[in-house]
Parts: sequence; structure tokens; C-alpha cells
Amino acid sequence: MEPLLTYRGKGITQEEITFIRELIARNPEDSRWRLSKKLCQAWNWRQANGVLRDMVCRGLMLRLHRAGYIELPARRQNPANPLVERKKPAPVEIEPYPLTGSLSSMVPLEIRQVRRTPLEKLCDGLIEQYHYLGYCQPVGEHLKYMIFAHGRPIACMIYSSAPRHLGCRDRFIGWSAAVRRQNIHLIAYQSRFLILPWVRVPCLASHLLGQIARVLAGDWEGLYHHPVYFQETFVDLERYKGTCYKASNWILCGMPHKIHYVTSAVM
Repeated sequence: MEPLLTYRGKGITQEEITFIRELIARNPEDSRWRLSKKLCQAWNWRQANGVLRDMVCRGLMLRLHRAGYIELPARRQNPANPLVERKKPAPVEIEPYPLTGSLSSMVPLEIRQVRRTPLEKLCDGLIEQYHYLGYCQPVGEHLKYMIFAHGRPIACMIYSSAPRHLGCRDRFIGWSAAVRRQNIHLIAYQSRFLILPWVRVPCLASHLLGQIARVLAGDWEGLYHHPVYFQETFVDLERYKGTCYKASNWILCGMPHKIHYVTSAVM
């Protein structure tokens, strides 16, 4: 049966729309939130880690409602959107004592995955204060890292879900639109990389990229129950040359909007 529409890569058929209508009719007292939960359970629509995809499901049902395919119950609440009204991370008090020297004097470095830990706020605050783009809430699946040298924080990284459509990447990997939709979750997008401004250690950036590559796939699978096989990021050529990525064997595969795009297999 041909789908009537496609939402987030899922084709929705007339049969499925009929099922949703019947679900709503059988549960007239349920809220939109509860209906989306029941639909996820009925379709077994889950993330790789087993969590119901109820936010995506609510988006689908709202689209069907607006298109006239179904009639949702009236909205009972109008909760604040945390993605729109999210507060910026609080300022961080940290001693900017210069840290210089050779890389060998810094090792061994301590890499901590800090998402859902007490250090997450520190990571967010440092990026907000010292990264030129500031902090932005990661999209979808994501991990956050802090790197310490002799107990002092020296760097932060954030990885999130990859952009869905990126021509240079898709051509580089060699996948079709259908294969991309099936495998996009296997790419991690490095949205922030910060070395604190008072840290001046030659070759540190490329060393950190290599170290993170060794742990990223395992950490991702531990939280989301699937690995990642590639990393990707953008480099702003008005500020940087991308030297540390080249030194870490990342591959330049395009220049969309005058910004380098590089990608590397996760080790």
C-alpha cells in the first residue's frame, strides 16, 4: 500500500491512519500525550535503547491532525517548550592559571563522559563562556566529554546526532537516500570542541581527537545501545585551518557554505 505521507523517514499508509483513528475513538478520555504513548506501544516504535519515541509520535499525530487525516482531542495543557525557553548555562568560576609545556608533561590525561553526571553543568558552562559559538543544547542522542590534566579541566567536547541531509557526506560515504535514513544514527556529529584559552600545549588538540575516537563508539553504545562508526564536524575557515583534524587523519570531503566538512572513522 502506498504511503499517504512520510514523516521522519516513516511512510504512513491509509491502514495506519485508520488504526490511529480507531485508537483515538477507543480512548476518548486520553490526552494527546497518552495517545502517543499508546500508539508507540502498539507499533513498538522505540529508540535503539528501548525508550519509546513518543515525542516523534506526537509530532506525527499533530501533522496528521493538521492535514485533516485524524482529529486529536483538544489540547489540555500548553507546557513551556524547554528547547525554546532553556536557560543558558550558569557562569563558571575557574582559576585561569596558564597551563603550558609539552604534551608528554600533561599525560596521562583523564577523559570523562559527563552527560547525566554532576560535571555536566561545568562542561556546559565552560563552553558557554569560552567557545566562540557558546553553548547550544545538543540535538537528539548526545554525549559530553571533559578532559583533565593533573586534576584540572583543560578541554570539552560535545557530540550529538548527525545532520540528516548533507550532500558532501552522503556522496563521500556513497549511500542512497534510503540507506542514509536507515543508518544516519551511526554517525556522531562533533558540535563543540573547546580547549580552554589558558591551555597552550602543542599537538594537544589532535591528541585529544585521537583519544576520544577510541572511546566514543563504546560510550555511545553503552547509552544508546548502538555504536557509531563515523564522526563528523565543520571547521570555520574564517577562524581556523582545521590543522588538528588533518593531523588526526580526518578527511576533508566538502566545503558547504565556505565551511570545511571533515569526517573520520571511529576507532
